[in-house]
Amino acid sequence: MDYTHHYISPLGGITMASDGEYLTGLWFDGQKYFADTLSAQHEEKDLDVFRRTDLWLDIYFSGKNPDFTPPLRMIGTEFRQEVWQILLTIPFGKTMTYGEIAKILADRHKVQSMSAQAVGGAVGHNPISLIVPCHRVIGTNGALTGYAGGLEKKAWLLDMETQSSVIFTTNALV
Repeated sequence: MDYTHHYISPLGGITMASDGEYLTGLWFDGQKYFADTLSAQHEEKDLDVFRRTDLWLDIYFSGKNPDFTPPLRMIGTEFRQEVWQILLTIPFGKTMTYGEIAKILADRHKVQSMSAQAVGGAVGHNPISLIVPCHRVIGTNGALTGYAGGLEKKAWLLDMETQSSVIFTTNALV
């Protein structure tokens, strides 16, 4: 059985999904691929994983980098899982290109190259937005491309993280 929970963010509603123990989905309401991994049979329920995710989101939307990650279960192909693990390494306030991710994968697999387009498909089908920060992936020329939640949300999230990183770095120097 899958369970759901709703959260209201500064960017609108967010729906979360869980198998009862792990977070299995987090989507902006109505986004592309919304609830892709959610079974037809699900019910709203109060769970510890949802309370932990609410706390993570509260900290994140306050402009801070949460120092924990709720328990995650990523559902997808081996390739997608590998891409999503790389996404988890992108620091708060930083970005990475699709090409950089493809190069990391090529190096790991000891091959000449990997398709940045295939990486883009995996990034776009990330079932746990924000926590697995697909919004931090940009085009080679710095363009804000391909965010299932919408480019305006991607721009807002990156701007919020960048502004927060500058504020925290400046304060740390004082």
